[in-house]
Amino acid sequence: MTGSEIALLVAAWAVAAASPGPATLAISGSAMARGRGAGLATAAGVASGSASWGVAAALGMSAVMLAHAWIFAAVKAVGAVYLFYLAVKSLRRALRPAAAPMAPTPQGRLFLRGMLIHLTNPKAVLAWGALFALALPAGAGAAQVWQLFALFFGTSAVIFLGYALVFSVGPVARGYARLSRAFDAAFGVLFGAASLKLLTARLP
Repeated sequence: MTGSEIALLVAAWAVAAASPGPATLAISGSAMARGRGAGLATAAGVASGSASWGVAAALGMSAVMLAHAWIFAAVKAVGAVYLFYLAVKSLRRALRPAAAPMAPTPQGRLFLRGMLIHLTNPKAVLAWGALFALALPAGAGAAQVWQLFALFFGTSAVIFLGYALVFSVGPVARGYARLSRAFDAAFGVLFGAASLKLLTARLP
């Protein structure tokens, strides 16, 4: 592919990474509710999950999933259950008394939460696989594969960390504090919808 074609692909990848979904919901929710450090920890977990799928795709995991549908089905079932669990947690927070404080969460746990959200989404490895198939020439060497991986992983990481920074600024965080129950209810509904969408996903 030419440089301009790669640039267009990077732009499309950035739009996809920034579009609303379970990962961006988790990052923005952590940043607004618990502050910048929590948002960055969640974003780092999401980015690590993306990197894991990128490496797996580079090693042929996406092709394995396409050839063995049961692996895709197993991963998406786990992902749907995990997103449903997050939905229930958000809805329970929305129903708590208004004065009840949110319990502190260790950043390591938030990192793991972000990572699991991405690792339990089998569509992520298929997206990486499609990217490699589209952008790399036939017979591409290892150096070309990992250069492409670094470029697109870096794009994703900037988007995810940017979400954490934007949603942790003072006015946004104060808005969340005033409307926390409404936000938690909305997050619960959106996580539930994402769970259903993932559960009904089919291989391309």
